[in-house]
Amino acid sequence: MKNRIINVQDVPILISQQELDDYICITDIAKAKTGESRSADVVKNWLRNRNTLEFLGTWEMIYNPDFKVVEFDHFKSEAGLHTFVLSVAEWINKTNAIGLYVKRGKYGGTYAHKDIAFEFASAISPVFKLYLIKEFQRLKEEEKNLEKSEWNAKRFLTKNNYLIQTDAVKKYLIPQMNYRENLQWLAYAEEADILNVALFGFTARAWREANPELAKKNNVRDFATINELTVLSNLESHNAQMIKEGKKKEERFKILQEIAEYQLNVLNTAEQIKIIEDGNQLAEI
Repeated sequence: MKNRIINVQDVPILISQQELDDYICITDIAKAKTGESRSADVVKNWLRNRNTLEFLGTWEMIYNPDFKVVEFDHFKSEAGLHTFVLSVAEWINKTNAIGLYVKRGKYGGTYAHKDIAFEFASAISPVFKLYLIKEFQRLKEEEKNLEKSEWNAKRFLTKNNYLIQTDAVKKYLIPQMNYRENLQWLAYAEEADILNVALFGFTARAWREANPELAKKNNVRDFATINELTVLSNLESHNAQMIKEGKKKEERFKILQEIAEYQLNVLNTAEQIKIIEDGNQLAEI
């Protein structure tokens, strides 16, 4: 349960969250009319009113499939009589209502769903109701902004963690042989491996041999970053064009390697700038 407090015309009012919806302490609202000593009596008198019962009953029938309509009709038929007395606890127990609940001890009082609480505030004072709605809306806007800030912070941290994990994978799982300097493999290489070495620095087979457990269900491209996959797609297009032009493997590999290094550097630099900008924006919030 999440409790918050808003101040309406110097009256502190508790708000509690129950199952993803807000309930407002109408005992606190009643203090705006009579003070703390008689606030419970104000709630009881309000509940005796026939119009109040009709409003509560209609609300329950709309939102509460387990509401006991027969018991509600019984209360409604007695409402208005001088002898009629109804407590919040009795209303809840007899009708299985969910729009009101009573809390004991710390933060105690009668709480009402916000729809009902606003209706109760009307009975106290239409002016007070307007200020209550205004403060409640201000609270919801603050919570919305806070949630957005937290979401941005989580996204920022997740992105950084992803980059750290990616760097760790590259650091500890890449094969030892330098395929970019020793080009003996190139004469027998398939086109996919020419792209792999140009971008990653090693062949798919070398990666599998260095990572036998990971290779059971994955290949090297499964561990590529978004930027690397973007560059890989561009390399495939360039390579296809150079094959049509009749360029040999050695020439194509050199060109592809230069393209991969340049494009990856551009994308990674832009990404780091974006991360710094996001971090600065979060710091300003």
